[in-house]
Amino acid sequence: MSQYFHGINKSAKALGGLIFCGCCIKSIVPEGGGSPKPYRRPPVVINGKVAKTVDVHTHCLFQESIDLMGENGKGIIPPTKGAQEHFIEIADRLRDMDAMGIDMEILSINPFWYKSDRDLAQKICEVNNQKLAELCAMAPTRFGAFASLAMQFPDLAVLQLEEAMTKYGLQGAAIGGSVLGDDFCHPKYHPVLAKAEELGATLFIHPQSTPQLESRFKGNGWLANTIGNPLDTTIALEKLIYEGIFDKFPKLKVLAAHGGGFLGSYAPRMNRSCYISPSNCNPDIELKKLPTEYLKQIYFDTLVFTGEALRHLAAEVGPSQLMIGTDWPIPWEEDPVGHIMKTPELSDDDRYNMLGANAIKLLNLKI
Repeated sequence: MSQYFHGINKSAKALGGLIFCGCCIKSIVPEGGGSPKPYRRPPVVINGKVAKTVDVHTHCLFQESIDLMGENGKGIIPPTKGAQEHFIEIADRLRDMDAMGIDMEILSINPFWYKSDRDLAQKICEVNNQKLAELCAMAPTRFGAFASLAMQFPDLAVLQLEEAMTKYGLQGAAIGGSVLGDDFCHPKYHPVLAKAEELGATLFIHPQSTPQLESRFKGNGWLANTIGNPLDTTIALEKLIYEGIFDKFPKLKVLAAHGGGFLGSYAPRMNRSCYISPSNCNPDIELKKLPTEYLKQIYFDTLVFTGEALRHLAAEVGPSQLMIGTDWPIPWEEDPVGHIMKTPELSDDDRYNMLGANAIKLLNLKI
C-alpha cells in the first residue's frame, strides 16, 4: 500500500501531525500463498488523535418488507453494482468498511412505499425500523440507522419518528426529496418537521429522481440518477429555504445526500431572485437572512467525487456542515477517507471533523 503524507516535506513538524494511508478495497495475499486476508486500512492520525470515521450515507434492504409489496416489489432492488449487497451479511459489510477505513455506517432505506396505502406503508416501515434496530444492536459501534417513515401520511410519520427515536434509538429518519413530487415544505408536513425538531432527529434527504421529468430522462446515461437525483435534492432544499422552514423550525436538522445536489455549485443566484422578480416571490414570506446564509444550517455529505468540488462545497457551506457519504454498497465512492484527505485548502481540524467528528456530534453517536 502506498502511504501519503500531507505537508510540505516529510518531517513530522512539516506534516502538521497528519498521516493517512491511501487504499482501495482489496485483500492481502499472505506470504507463501493461501487464502487472502481481509485488509483493514490503518486509522488516520491527526495531531496525535485517531480520527473516527462515520459514513452517513449507506443503504440496506430487508426482504421481509419488499415481500409485503407483492408484485410491485420487483423493481425495488437497484439495477446497479452492489445491488445484492443491500441485503447485509454483517461479516462482508464490516470487511468492506474496514477496507475503506470506515468505523461506522449510518444505514437507510430509500422509500419505495410512498405509493402504498396507509396499512401497507405502516407495515413496511414497521418491518424496516425493527430490522434496522436489530441490525444496529448486533454491532452498535459499527452501525446506526435512519428510520423509514410513511411520509404520505404525516400523522403516521410523526408516530413512526417518535417510536424510532425513543423505542429503537435510531438517529433520525430518511425521507425522499419529495413525496411523489409533493414538496414536504408544505404545511401538511409541518407536524413531521416539528416532531423532528422536538426530538433532535436528523432528517436525511435522499432523492428518488425528479418524477415530473421522467420522460426527459429516458435514453443513455441514467439521467434519472445523474441529473434527477441531485436536482430533486436541490429543489427540496431551496423550497425549505424560500418557504421559511428554517425560520419556523430553527433547530431542525437536515442532512442532504450527494453533497446537496446542485445547490452548493450555484447557491448565490438565490440571493438575487426576489430582487430581480418580486412578482415571482411571496411578499408574506420574509426571510430573516439571505437565502445562502441558510446553507450553514444544513448538513451535507461529501459525495461530490473530486477534491475541487469538495473544496468548493466546504467554502460555500462551511466544513462544520460536511461528513462522509458514499452511497455504499453502490460503489460511487470507494476511497471516502482519501477523498477528504486529498481535498485542498482544508485545515487539520476540518479534515478531522469531516471524517467523523461532525457526524458524531450531529447524530449523538457513541463510538
